[in-house]
Amino acid sequence: MGGCAASAAISLRLRRQSGGGARPPNLIVRRKGTQIVAPKLSEDPTLTRLSKICLALPEAVRGFRGDHADFRVRQKVFAYFLNNHHGDGIVSVCVKSALGENVDRAGAQPERYYLPAYIGPRGWFGMRLDLGAIDWHEVENIVELSYCLVAPKSLARIVEQRGASGR
Repeated sequence: MGGCAASAAISLRLRRQSGGGARPPNLIVRRKGTQIVAPKLSEDPTLTRLSKICLALPEAVRGFRGDHADFRVRQKVFAYFLNNHHGDGIVSVCVKSALGENVDRAGAQPERYYLPAYIGPRGWFGMRLDLGAIDWHEVENIVELSYCLVAPKSLARIVEQRGASGR
């Protein structure tokens, strides 16, 4: 997609998300390298905090999908932020887990953990972030564990060594 076509597509998508109408004032879509960057309009504070945790990991990047976000390391997803995914009313972080851990967590504390549609059967679980106070230390822990399962060994080793030294 060329520069102008890509800018137009982003502009159209932002207009649709904001309810249609003209381009919001002060919205400048600019090209940075090969990636188009648009300024944030507003963001869920929970997503902002989760992003800070995820983007502190080596080579982590964030993708936007409306009210959802994915976090990747070298093109592989290690965490999702889901907000009312398919109308389920749940706000959560979904992460990859060790074999069987997803089922164990969801079975032991179904009010806190669940198996998300599509990815639950593939070793992922969701931790609800919409049930009161969030234990951000636990969020950081499960995100790092997921990252280490997905990331190349050299990057996972950096995170594991950082964790062993107490950060």
